[in-house]
Amino acid sequence: MEQAGNEGPLADAAGGRLVSRTREVPDPSFAAFLASQPAPKVSWATPDGFELVGSEAAATLTAAGPDRFKALREDAAALFADVDADGPPAARPRAIGGFAFDPSHDPAPPWTGFPGALFVVPRIQLTRADDRTWLTVAAAGPNANPESVVAELDAAHDTIADLPMMRPSGGPPGVAATRRTTSKTEWTASVSECVERIRRGDLRKVVLATALDVDLESPIDVPGTLERLRRTYPECYRFLVQPTDEAGFFGPPPERLVKITGRAVETEALAGSVARGDTPEKDAGFARSLETSEKIRHEQGVVVDAIRDRLAPLGEVRVGERGVRKLANIQHLRTPITARLDGDAHVLDVVEALHPTPAVGGLPPERARDVIHETEPFDRGWYAAPMGWFDAAGDGEFAVGIRSAVAGGRHATLYAGNGIVADSDPDEEWDELGPKFRPVLDELERE
Repeated sequence: MEQAGNEGPLADAAGGRLVSRTREVPDPSFAAFLASQPAPKVSWATPDGFELVGSEAAATLTAAGPDRFKALREDAAALFADVDADGPPAARPRAIGGFAFDPSHDPAPPWTGFPGALFVVPRIQLTRADDRTWLTVAAAGPNANPESVVAELDAAHDTIADLPMMRPSGGPPGVAATRRTTSKTEWTASVSECVERIRRGDLRKVVLATALDVDLESPIDVPGTLERLRRTYPECYRFLVQPTDEAGFFGPPPERLVKITGRAVETEALAGSVARGDTPEKDAGFARSLETSEKIRHEQGVVVDAIRDRLAPLGEVRVGERGVRKLANIQHLRTPITARLDGDAHVLDVVEALHPTPAVGGLPPERARDVIHETEPFDRGWYAAPMGWFDAAGDGEFAVGIRSAVAGGRHATLYAGNGIVADSDPDEEWDELGPKFRPVLDELERE
């Protein structure tokens, strides 16, 4: 494996310890905190109200290549081997970050600074849970000690004391121009070819993505954009990973990849989509079309079966009742899936087993990956890849990095994809892409 990183804080941390100290604080604006801090910056929020933001790095874990999951687990074991932490479990030190979709990812523009995997244990972290807020400061390495960390906590407390309780999210930067990386003619031709391959038996399903390059009228305020997404999509996850001051990857994905607490696993199959209706009657009609569409039910069943098969070697799997997940501008067919692990496992073990799910890759996985490489005229980068966190116990939670964008300065690149199966109609698949750009694009456009 090519090991990128293992420099600076991590090199020391592997032979030392991780020390953190926590203090409850009045609730400041997390967006103001992010805007005031240097990179690296991270943000993570869940639909149930848990939220954290962090800046700078007490330790950094990076990896690339086909063995990146194994390398991360080994480095994480070294990093978390000796932890001295206080405070509630919600505010404990965590490694927050994500992966590239493909292990062969090359961090070229717009993905400069984004390796095959990157996780940061923030030096300064704010955590909001159960209507309480905590400030945590961490240090790693042989010289980390409680006394110096407490002094840094005092200094950080003084800094955030000057932050406002609310920060106006500001206005969108405005969109000067947009360009699809794939024209409709190219897209429909690619879909038609994939449908033929599926009908010949070469594939069962493949997810084709497209990108939207956006020139902005003014520089993007990523923390402000995240704040607007919080108000528009409170039912979704929200994340930010910004390795440098140049660009950050962010979005409000609707789909949980996995959550592990002890031996309990929670995941879901989210596949198939329709728009929201502008009246309750139309909305309900669209929802019924999801539940009765043979194509969508088949597409969703493929995802359910694949997740169940991948989890089965790890423990007992249970599939819940299928239903409709309603978001602000779109509806999805959703099936909850749970598992009880037979033994101890790190969340990264399950992430590796599940990624990429058929909802973002295809079946069989290796053939679908080849078709994606042959068909898509761009590097997905971190789009549709696992984004989330893990801790010293190996617990963690990850979402799928869809409905997302990488952005900095006056430029953003947005991504969207659709699952292609045997009875996919190329024109209908093209039409379904538009609403998937809207979550981020709406926060960039001026009214």
